[in-house]
Amino acid sequence: MPKRALRADAKRNRERVLDVAQQVFAAEGIAVPIDEIARRAGVGIGTVYRHFPTKEALFAAIVHDKLERLVEHIASAANERDAGAAFFAVLDRMIADGAHKKDLVDALVGAGIDLRAQGKDVSARLHKALAGLLRRAQAANAVRAGITVDDVLALLAATFHAASRSGSSPARLFAVLRDGLRG
Repeated sequence: MPKRALRADAKRNRERVLDVAQQVFAAEGIAVPIDEIARRAGVGIGTVYRHFPTKEALFAAIVHDKLERLVEHIASAANERDAGAAFFAVLDRMIADGAHKKDLVDALVGAGIDLRAQGKDVSARLHKALAGLLRRAQAANAVRAGITVDDVLALLAATFHAASRSGSSPARLFAVLRDGLRG
């Protein structure tokens, strides 16, 4: 049986809960109770549980929502005239999002939440969309040939890890990464 579309008010409530939960978990950790998230979102606890029956379901929805938004952003960037500028704008957004969401990701991983399993379908779409944008940027000679989307994702992950472990300036490391990708 297909899923029914949410009413407009239910959709707004769901989005509000996701936004508030993401902010709260990122700032305060995952120990924040669900009823506190409901209070801050301005909804009843029943509304939260109607959309997210467990805290793990709420975490999974946060990850899925963030990835969906990124896929939409990449799809929009794919229509830009300057493929190189579009690719690097997407890369900048991924860097900015990753830097701000690192605490949330660390908390979810530390809680035993398998982020890959939670967002497998949207991760595949993100991979495909980013690969298409990368190919366009390479065809425009804006990104060096031979770089794959897996290379880009691995470099991003490694740079985030290095910045957090070494105390190096993340901005400096990402500038080096960008320069290394240029064609």
